[in-house]
Amino acid sequence: MADIFDVVADATRRDILGTLLAHHTEGSTRPSEISVSAIVAELGLSQPTVSKHLKVLREAGLVGVREEGQHRYYHLVYAPLEEIEDWLIPFLSVDFEAAVAEEAAIAEGLKEEQKAFAAAIGKAVADASHQVSSAVKDVRPKSWRK
Repeated sequence: MADIFDVVADATRRDILGTLLAHHTEGSTRPSEISVSAIVAELGLSQPTVSKHLKVLREAGLVGVREEGQHRYYHLVYAPLEEIEDWLIPFLSVDFEAAVAEEAAIAEGLKEEQKAFAAAIGKAVADASHQVSSAVKDVRPKSWRK
């Protein structure tokens, strides 16, 4: 069986899971199901592509399927998602607002440092340009001295 993180790493599979979640009926004792053709229509993908990804999701235990004749109806299976949740919880306890503010402060400090560096380089180039211009003027013969 594939690692659950590898399975959900694919954007198409995440889209399919999101579609299944969007069709989940709150308070229902039985899982909400959606047909493959409805997933195809909602995501705008080809039927073979959706079927291929549903197979991977099914093998990972993330979705269940009910067969009715030639039709397949899929629903979410939440238990495997707990593994992802357990892994994520420590990260969610981090104060992200403080971390983002700290990163912004560091970036702003770098911007100011970069501006000061650019200004120093600009001044040095301007001084060098002025010195070269002055030296060229001094070396150039004066046309009025013929």
